[in-house]
Amino acid sequence: MSAAIKALKDQVIAAVEENKEELIELCCRLIQFPSENPPGDSGPISRYITEYLERFGIATDWHEAGPNMYNLISRIGNRESGKKLIYCGHTDVVPAGDLSKWEFAPFSGEVKDGWILGRGASDMKGGLAGLIFAATILQRLGIELPGQLILAIVPDEETGGALGVPWILERKLVEGDGCLIAEPSSPHNPTLGQKGSCWFQLTVKGKPAHGSLGPIAGKNAIMDAIRAIERIRTVWDYPVVIPDEVKELVKVSKEYMLGTEREPYQDVLERVSCNIGTIEGGTKANVVPDTCTVEVDCRLPFGVTRAEVMGYITSQLDELDIDYEIVPMGTQSHANYTSPDDPVCRAIVDNITYVTGEHAFGVQQWASSDARHFRAYDIPVLQYGPAYLPSIHNFNEKVLVEDVIRCAKVYVAAAIDFLYEQH
Repeated sequence: MSAAIKALKDQVIAAVEENKEELIELCCRLIQFPSENPPGDSGPISRYITEYLERFGIATDWHEAGPNMYNLISRIGNRESGKKLIYCGHTDVVPAGDLSKWEFAPFSGEVKDGWILGRGASDMKGGLAGLIFAATILQRLGIELPGQLILAIVPDEETGGALGVPWILERKLVEGDGCLIAEPSSPHNPTLGQKGSCWFQLTVKGKPAHGSLGPIAGKNAIMDAIRAIERIRTVWDYPVVIPDEVKELVKVSKEYMLGTEREPYQDVLERVSCNIGTIEGGTKANVVPDTCTVEVDCRLPFGVTRAEVMGYITSQLDELDIDYEIVPMGTQSHANYTSPDDPVCRAIVDNITYVTGEHAFGVQQWASSDARHFRAYDIPVLQYGPAYLPSIHNFNEKVLVEDVIRCAKVYVAAAIDFLYEQH
């Protein structure tokens, strides 16, 4: 690292520290917008973000992907030459659910005992605030970036994201040499890879009859579905061979889980997980059900495809004397990753270490996110954001103030490293 780059990084990091109260206020304000999805309405929070960026001379383009679904794109730096770095975040949050189970108002956005409280604090308004704030710091200090920093703020991640990241990528509204998504992560371990997703709906058909004649009359679709579920769940034991190119990533990720609350989940990185999410069937207790529908979420490790998994599942069901149909639904993807040696990964990981003084390294996650869409367009991407992981999608969601500040410092420093590299 040259002395000039180090001086720039120290300058922007110091500016985050000096203005951290403004950063926390921004985070709290974002939480106060109840941008639950469903139903999905990003209008109010989008207007606030646009007005906030305008205070620092940053213009924002709005792109409406659907009713009340707005993608925001802002740019700073040199638009004529140099590299392009995308900082991406989503404005939507999962519904707060049963309000009686919250210890505080879910959209209060209050700060208490070092925590920022509210739905979306960890997923991902803490990270979103950091990205927005980082862009304003670079702008207000007049840093002459040799490339372009692009803010891509999307409205539709929590329900699958069709109107968010893939929508803007398909229309070439953003292009980049690297991308950071401020999704929640561990403090020193951004996620470089993720498992694939294979969701499907199973419909089992039977024959109705009077309930008083069960089980000798009719054909009970629910009972056949139970048999089917037992077979589907054996996909956990489907043989998987991890490809050589990702063995180190999987190994490091499993080691990272040791000694933490994640240790019991190590095996999930190398197996096909299977969750029976919903079951719906029958009409009344006294009618033999003629239909039962089951929704299933399988996550795929490296080394196995959706076709292989579905081939195995259908072969298992074909052995049963049942009438069934399988239809794909929801998220569909294969396991994907970005090399830890890619410049965008190095920029984030190196600057986590630079900001914290602690060793940082990337790991694999067992879930999936918008990262897969960027990789589909050959844009290297990783995820790093502030979070209290147990509270994500849970009641009493929160995030530490210090984590939001730390991530914002990493974001500004990493933008300097990435955009100035080889300039």
